[in-house]
Amino acid sequence: MDCCENAAYGYAHVRRVILAMEDMKENAMLEHTGYLARLARMFLLIIVCFLVQPANAKNKGLVTIATLGPSPITVSADTDPQQVVNTVIAHWKHHFSRVLPDKPDLIVVPEACDRPWGISPDKLKDYYLIRKNQVRDYFAQVARDNNCYIVYSAKRAVEDGTWRNSSVMIDRKGEVVGIYNKNHPTIAENNGGILAGRDAPVIECDFGRVVLAICFDLNFDEIRLKYVKAKPDLIVFSSMYHGGMMQACWAYSCRSHFVGAIAGRATPSQILNPLGQVIASNTNYFDHAVATVNLDCALVHLDENWQRLSAMNAKYGPKVRITDPGRLGAVLIASEHEKVSIDEMIAEFEIERLDDYFARSLAHRLKPGNMED
Repeated sequence: MDCCENAAYGYAHVRRVILAMEDMKENAMLEHTGYLARLARMFLLIIVCFLVQPANAKNKGLVTIATLGPSPITVSADTDPQQVVNTVIAHWKHHFSRVLPDKPDLIVVPEACDRPWGISPDKLKDYYLIRKNQVRDYFAQVARDNNCYIVYSAKRAVEDGTWRNSSVMIDRKGEVVGIYNKNHPTIAENNGGILAGRDAPVIECDFGRVVLAICFDLNFDEIRLKYVKAKPDLIVFSSMYHGGMMQACWAYSCRSHFVGAIAGRATPSQILNPLGQVIASNTNYFDHAVATVNLDCALVHLDENWQRLSAMNAKYGPKVRITDPGRLGAVLIASEHEKVSIDEMIAEFEIERLDDYFARSLAHRLKPGNMED
């Protein structure tokens, strides 16, 4: 039964039951059952919603990500603060227009995305006091109008008057669904009034589980190990610096895709897969990159999985992709099947995941007779 058949069946069934309930209400013995009837209707509507879902629909899969890395705008020292806000919004309107035709599910911008260059520290304070949430609200409008998520990364005042360096996740309806406060600001940031965040939330988006990091965070194992345990589908990194090899380190150790948005075209803004491989990048000509990635994936080791992987490939052919980076021993497997997820393929062929294999290896090492005295 396909989606349309499910919907037709569900609707007809609900209609029959509701009509029967209306007839029952005419019976004097049931004149006080209106409340129960409403509950029953709600329950039946839930059933319909379930029935109209395609059979065996996957929970996650392809997601289109845009990363933007333009340099900050420069304004003259005497520019009126509200005019600076207007200029910042116009700046981002231009850069969003470069990627919106690709209909991204997620847009990521650099750290301090609305901090202008060219004005004094005192003028910058005046600007932030006038700016308030104007730029964030503009980003929310873009997200709402284009049915996408946007990460807005900026200096942010909280209710007690203190400041944070934050990345704010805005959903497709233009609502804020998660905020990450930079856990590891630099000493200079701290001395300048930016307080360090404590939490590292996992944000549940409709395409997968997302975590965030900002700039200096990339140097610290404390937050990275939190994300290793969290098992995200995507790490979003807004920054003023690239991080070099640490990007690939985070992607591989967290078994996650990684997107970095770095200010300035000369520094790559890139999208990496869980093997740490770059799959999209800006160039010397363009300060943005857009790619569609498959989050329905997993890392597995080749040891003891060779025949199982071959059998899976033989059955699903082009509907499963196996990516081997070479010299690592681990491969990335991804389901491109419309209905069968990678988790189901792994279960079907009893493929051992990378972390399970490592855990089994550690346990085996500790068994009697397997370690020197």
